[in-house]
Amino acid sequence: MSRKIQTEDLQKFLDYAALFLSNIGNYFVRLRRPKVRAWNASGYPAAGELLNRVMEPMFQLPPNSLGHPGPFTQTRYCLGADCLASSEDVASISKLMEDLSIHPENTRLRRYRASGRDSYDILQASVVESKFICNTGDELSTNGKRIQLIRGDHKDELEQICQSLRQSINYASNPAQQLLLRKTMDSFLVGDLELYKNAQKIWVTDKAPSVETVIGFIEPYRDPLGIRAEFEGIVGIPDPTATETLRKLASVADKFVFKLPWVEGNGGRKGPFEKELFDPPDFSSVQSLAYCSSIIFQGINLPNTGDRLQDIIFSNRMAAERIRPRGLHMVNEAERETFRSHRFHSYYIWVVLHAILGHGTGKFLTEISKGNYNFDLTNPPLNPLTGNPVSCWYHLGQTWTGVFGDLATTVDECRADLVGAYLIDEPGILTLFGYTDQSEIKCRDLVYNLYLQLGIDGLRGLENYDPITEHRGQAHSRAHFAIFRYLLRNSDGLYTVLCDPVNQKLTLNVDRSNTIQKGKPCLGRMLLTLHIYRGTADISHCREFYEDLSHVDAQALQWRDIILFHKEPPLAFCHANTFLDGYQVRLKEYEPTAQGVIQSWAEREI
Repeated sequence: MSRKIQTEDLQKFLDYAALFLSNIGNYFVRLRRPKVRAWNASGYPAAGELLNRVMEPMFQLPPNSLGHPGPFTQTRYCLGADCLASSEDVASISKLMEDLSIHPENTRLRRYRASGRDSYDILQASVVESKFICNTGDELSTNGKRIQLIRGDHKDELEQICQSLRQSINYASNPAQQLLLRKTMDSFLVGDLELYKNAQKIWVTDKAPSVETVIGFIEPYRDPLGIRAEFEGIVGIPDPTATETLRKLASVADKFVFKLPWVEGNGGRKGPFEKELFDPPDFSSVQSLAYCSSIIFQGINLPNTGDRLQDIIFSNRMAAERIRPRGLHMVNEAERETFRSHRFHSYYIWVVLHAILGHGTGKFLTEISKGNYNFDLTNPPLNPLTGNPVSCWYHLGQTWTGVFGDLATTVDECRADLVGAYLIDEPGILTLFGYTDQSEIKCRDLVYNLYLQLGIDGLRGLENYDPITEHRGQAHSRAHFAIFRYLLRNSDGLYTVLCDPVNQKLTLNVDRSNTIQKGKPCLGRMLLTLHIYRGTADISHCREFYEDLSHVDAQALQWRDIILFHKEPPLAFCHANTFLDGYQVRLKEYEPTAQGVIQSWAEREI
């Protein structure tokens, strides 16, 4: 075998396998087909047989980006072949599903010809199988198409999951956990997301569990329409000390709401664009034990099915950023070591503030019921951007995601990032986390590092831009670039970018002496603008503002070329496993290498 497989080729295959397992996607092949074919004769017939089955998919050319299927983009994740060929059909089906209270998160579409006309099946994930004609007698609303709901998609997988959930009920710590497991199982059995919503309401009442679990159709990031969700499973072990600090912040967070641009100056009240009562979420810092998803986030806000009531920070996922050199080549050489050593500290607080006060604040001006509004329609509040009374709001039945569509996720993440960055210099927050003018890392150092991070992340956001399709692969990356572009234009020279394309060098400088004086007011202006557009359903002005900021011009494309030249391999996150020795649970951790990732998956015996 050693004569047939060179060490370098074997390592490339191990890297490929580790990235495949970590990303649950086939986008990082660096292997050569003849080398891999030679392995068929390596002395392991079973391995050769398996290799023949996966060889062609392994070497398919990856798409430039995920998106509507086309010459340079693809998605096999949410919608079937040709379903996005007609946006009118998809829109009418979405409206029909809304009218019938069929939630889209756990569905896919299938398009086919039947009786000489186009027809669609809505495939809903469930164990129970059934068929239902959705638009009998009302096919005008769906352009003459026959629409059918078919339950039983992913039946086999969900049946196994339900068997495991049923067994786990016997080991639940309290009645609430038992009920949560039953409701979650019931939702997977019949495919009803209302049952899942009810399960999530029980989940948030289970305070400070010894094991934190999340399972279900959760995040919509891989759907080009931003609606249908990826099935994820997460298990984490809470860190009591870090969790206590986060909960202390949650308990006093309301006083920092008064520091936000749309609240300041309202005479002790929060004004028309903020909820009068801030309801802090349950906040946990956990060590991720298993995180089965295409993206392992540093933190999540749940449930996605309604008001956010639980924030989870994955501390070991965030700690992995300590050793990654992401964007370090753009930092001035004299500052690189300081940036590396301070990065985690500022980044952690930024993510925490993003979660609790970014996603946790804001009010939508809304028509609650016919003729009933959550503001005075006869004397509407003044728009702080124009000085005139607001002229738009959410009408009856409208939602934030429905009105803002493809912008909803990225604008929401951008606004949350801005809140975190805007509040990063608050002494009461920094002191809570142990940073003072006497600590090893001083407050001023941490704040400066965050503003440097804003610039680095903004430039790195260009990695996920595809100039051929002009498509963004990630909502957060677009948000980061928009923030940096605004700072670059409007902070009176706080940032400068030095570009040397000949030597493939890009250097970002921040005027340290004016970080807060110039940076904070600038962040506040952008934050106020997005907040008012979002709160008043002003999609037209928001689109004009945000698309201009996130537009990638010729200069940004030049920066992008240099950034891609220095681009690192994607993250392969190595998880631990647990084993039962008699009545004792043993935790086994692995080396953070490709071999460690593969071994952890192999010993998980999935």
